[in-house]
Amino acid sequence: MRSVIRPLHHRVAISNHRLVSLADGKVTFRWRDSAHNNEHKLMTLSLDEFLRRFLLHVLPKGFVRIRHFGFLANRRRAALLPLCFQLLGTVAQSQIEQEASVAKNRASLALSKCGGKMMVIERLTAAQLQLRSPPCRAGAAA
Repeated sequence: MRSVIRPLHHRVAISNHRLVSLADGKVTFRWRDSAHNNEHKLMTLSLDEFLRRFLLHVLPKGFVRIRHFGFLANRRRAALLPLCFQLLGTVAQSQIEQEASVAKNRASLALSKCGGKMMVIERLTAAQLQLRSPPCRAGAAA
């Protein structure tokens, strides 16, 4: 009986055949430029930068990569997901999101305490809210 050793991951961030050279603390590798007709190009990075980019693809212990398949596969999701919701007799998430956005876009909102109406004057992004928030005080308890 022959034993087979299988790697934990079937793919790595960069395969060996794409590595061209390691010289003078620089790594040169092949890459595919999707913005220019998938043209193959060479890139040279410092060893530190190459390792930093490579380690961005390493998952923490206990995490696994999940690729969707079946009715969640990219190619079939648009057709099969609504069918799943229909067969389950539930409302699709996109319908819930549409209803929520319609409710959010109403010009006036009812106030719960007094029953009056609040008019929306301006909508702020998260960055704008951060700029308008008071500065943190150094001794303030959270």
